[in-house]
Amino acid sequence: MMNKTLSPIGIFDSGIGGTSILKEIHQLLPQENIIYLADSKNAPYGYKTKEEITQLCIKNTELLINKGCKIIVVACNTATTNSIDYLRKKYPIPFIGIEPAIKPAALNSKNNTVGILATKGTLSSELFTKTSELFTKNTEVVEVIGAGLVEAIEAGKLNEESTTQLLKKLLQPMLDRNIDYLVLGCSHYPYLIPLLKQILPKHIIIIDSGQAVARQTKNILKSTSLLNTQQKKASIDFYTNRSIDILQKFVPKQTVQFLDF
Repeated sequence: MMNKTLSPIGIFDSGIGGTSILKEIHQLLPQENIIYLADSKNAPYGYKTKEEITQLCIKNTELLINKGCKIIVVACNTATTNSIDYLRKKYPIPFIGIEPAIKPAALNSKNNTVGILATKGTLSSELFTKTSELFTKNTEVVEVIGAGLVEAIEAGKLNEESTTQLLKKLLQPMLDRNIDYLVLGCSHYPYLIPLLKQILPKHIIIIDSGQAVARQTKNILKSTSLLNTQQKKASIDFYTNRSIDILQKFVPKQTVQFLDF
């Protein structure tokens, strides 16, 4: 019988964004094998219907299960907030989701005003609304849809002036309301942090969910006796259903394979 602890962690996202989560997981759990799926062909998920998002999640999940994954990380805020409850009911393996880190921002804000930059699909989801209402009773939340940001990142335009100008325009309503925390509500957005630090006043603290997701992944693996305790070099396999060049830029030392899914 195969040792299930050696099976890989599966991670999927609507493109390259989830590699920001993968890097945190690999740093915390370097012995774990990982399979990463970049569904760039269908990016961004943020403007799709709940039904469309769920169907894409089913496709990604079944591919990862067929590749022997022991746990699946839904490294996409939109997919988590719209579909993770369905996935947990449908499949018999653990799922880790990613939600905007609204709680620590609201609890620590001195101005009682925080900004959240996320996709339309995340901000309009029932799960996000419940979480936000629970932790922001005494906090003003300035929500901004990051229209065009995922597309810019997926196109490899991180260092282009058009991306800087778009980001400045999106951030202005938050700056006008004097936020002191900015919550990144999309796994693509951590790649914008160097740019954000250039644009934002120094006192504004940027929060993303990567480290929290990595810690939760470790906790669930331990509690389900699936943690790989063998100290050997792990394998990480990357698959994309679009041009491998974009994903390759974000994981330059890894081999990226094309897979038609």
